[in-house]
Amino acid sequence: MSALEALVVLAAGLGAGILSSTVGVASLLSFPTLVALGLPPVTANVSNTLGLIPGGLGGVVGYREEVREAGPIAKVIVVVCAVGAILGAALLLGLPPGVFEAIVPYLILFTCLLVGVQPRIARWLRVRHERRHGEALSERRHMSPATTVFATVTGVYGGYFGAGAGVMMVAVLGIGTDLELRIVNGLKTLSLMVGNIVAGLIFVVVADPRWDVAALLAAGSLVGGYVGARIGRRLPDAVFRWAVVAAGIVAALLLL
Repeated sequence: MSALEALVVLAAGLGAGILSSTVGVASLLSFPTLVALGLPPVTANVSNTLGLIPGGLGGVVGYREEVREAGPIAKVIVVVCAVGAILGAALLLGLPPGVFEAIVPYLILFTCLLVGVQPRIARWLRVRHERRHGEALSERRHMSPATTVFATVTGVYGGYFGAGAGVMMVAVLGIGTDLELRIVNGLKTLSLMVGNIVAGLIFVVVADPRWDVAALLAAGSLVGGYVGARIGRRLPDAVFRWAVVAAGIVAALLLL
């Protein structure tokens, strides 16, 4: 690898870390960069997953207050995303390649729609509850069984494919809880970190990463993840919501 290529990989890691901690689409930048530099897709995927683990760590450190405020939900996210990532990696190894290629872009677009209309859905749920029970719906600070199931499914998707998994987690937590979006963003970053760690450990066993590339990505993503968290914490809710929607649409179009 030349000095210029090393600088490009380092910059891609920095940008991917920022994207991971803000809108949750880190691989849209880093993975194509590695492929463009001549790495085979599988090697690029493995190296990319390992290189983004420090970015997740940096992001979680940046969101440490939000993760702490989430309380028990943060622990649930760690468990369900770890289990989901294991199942997703098993699907990746056991199913023929390309099984979900046709539906993934539409799945991401659907979750973008959910993120965009989440405030309306939340209001509708509250009005429906008040009409049925004659009392206001209490603030949802815990994950219901249905929300836990959907979070696990998102973890499976993250372990299998990953592109847009952050957008999906924002949709699941935004609709299934009443947490502030800054806390949802912190939990989304936590979920991506857990998924990358689990998938990375599995990939190390079944594939051969380019450790020099992974190391450069890791250095860049560590800084980028922390910087992205500082940016994400200050984004107004509306700006964050529509930034996630825009990032998800770009991801879906690129996959199409």
